[in-house]
Amino acid sequence: MPPKIEFLSPELIQKVLEEAFYLLKNTGVKVQSPSARQLLAESGAMVDNHEEIVTLPEEVVQNALKTVPHEFWLYTRSGEALVHYGGDAVHFDPGSCGVHILEPDTFEHRPSTSMDLIRLVKVTEQLPQYAAQSTAVVCNEIPKSIGDLYRLFLVLWYSNKPIVTGAFSVHTTQIMFDMLAIFRNGREGLRKKPLAVFDVCPSPPLIWSDFAAQNLIDLARAGVPAQIVSMPLAGAAAPVTILGSIVQHAAECLSGITLHQAANPGAPIVWGGAPAIFDMRQGTTPMGAIETAMLDAAYAQVGKSLGLPTHGYLGASDAKIVDVQAGMESSLSALVGALAGINMISGAGMLDFLACQSVEKLVIDAEAIGMVQRLLKGIEVQTDPLALLFFSDFHFKGDFLKQRLTRDLFPKEQYLPSAVIDRGSIRLWEEQGKLDAFQRAKVRAQELIEKYQKPEMSSREEQELLSLVSHVARAAGLEKLPSLL
Repeated sequence: MPPKIEFLSPELIQKVLEEAFYLLKNTGVKVQSPSARQLLAESGAMVDNHEEIVTLPEEVVQNALKTVPHEFWLYTRSGEALVHYGGDAVHFDPGSCGVHILEPDTFEHRPSTSMDLIRLVKVTEQLPQYAAQSTAVVCNEIPKSIGDLYRLFLVLWYSNKPIVTGAFSVHTTQIMFDMLAIFRNGREGLRKKPLAVFDVCPSPPLIWSDFAAQNLIDLARAGVPAQIVSMPLAGAAAPVTILGSIVQHAAECLSGITLHQAANPGAPIVWGGAPAIFDMRQGTTPMGAIETAMLDAAYAQVGKSLGLPTHGYLGASDAKIVDVQAGMESSLSALVGALAGINMISGAGMLDFLACQSVEKLVIDAEAIGMVQRLLKGIEVQTDPLALLFFSDFHFKGDFLKQRLTRDLFPKEQYLPSAVIDRGSIRLWEEQGKLDAFQRAKVRAQELIEKYQKPEMSSREEQELLSLVSHVARAAGLEKLPSLL
């Protein structure tokens, strides 16, 4: 029996949904896109164009829910199905869109660059604990007008894994679709075998900006999976109670799904988020708080009750360096999310309220994720009878190590961590330089980067991708792509 965690009873889930439907019908959502309001009006919503308020009868929302796929797959760049969104499948990817990188020698938080993203991608590519890549950091030296597509370009160039990403403008969204379609021989192929899922964020409380609303429409019409990242901030931009924030989260997701399905019924979309509590003492948004993890697990439970794919932002820390706090917060929240059966858990590698990424933390988090993934497998029956075969030649001695069964079964029973996790003797630890976990992760990260091999890409794909991105970069004032390839 795989382990599982649930915070809400069926009756409480029903109450959350009832109140979310009430909010949508009586309070409504602010939709700042005229074309989105028109789509919703055609679906049966009541629209006040002057105030930009849309009220949604429950029947309209329920009709949208009927057309949402209950599962879908993300495929590798080369076309293999790898990430399953649906049911209780659990996958991990690095946290996304950090603006800083942690310098491992000085512990300085400096603006991230293309080279930092490349290092993160190379490490992620070789760690099996991560099923997907993310556009993990902003490349601050690149013009902001093409920052989103340039990040995607680097991930596509250096990785074969599916990608969790997002667009920053309507114009670049379409270019990013074209970039992905290069590896599917066109947009119809991309629709059939999506390579990426795009985060789309409503603005709390209950607001869909002009861009976010249009982004949902464009994703739906392209058949590229959308991932709603609702961000209620409990106590500031959402009710202070966990349940109150879950109701707001549900209302934001339901309204987004209604718009998305109005644009293209049957297009894939994910019930996701990155909520947090509001720390009343510091005025901060602690992603490592246990209440934040509880919020994620509970809103995912609501989404699962509707049969929807799920996402959550967990595995991150509010610590400023990779220390005991970072390990505690990241591991604990990743475990809660996995036990809740969240399909994609983003956040690994991140520090400082999601502002900073760390290659070394990404390596350490992978070990915690490996242990979590082992836990999810539960306790399996490896032999029948359960123990008697081990005692068939028993002489009241601890000789189980000599048995062939032991040699055959220990790799199936145990998660075997890398050298980042110290399980040696104190003498060996002293002989190896008394390195702590961060220092060992630094060594491991460098080893991975040095042995990285770029996944194969056809000359056609390579030339088309370079040509497209170079053309867009020149239009943005970047005459030549950085010489990182």
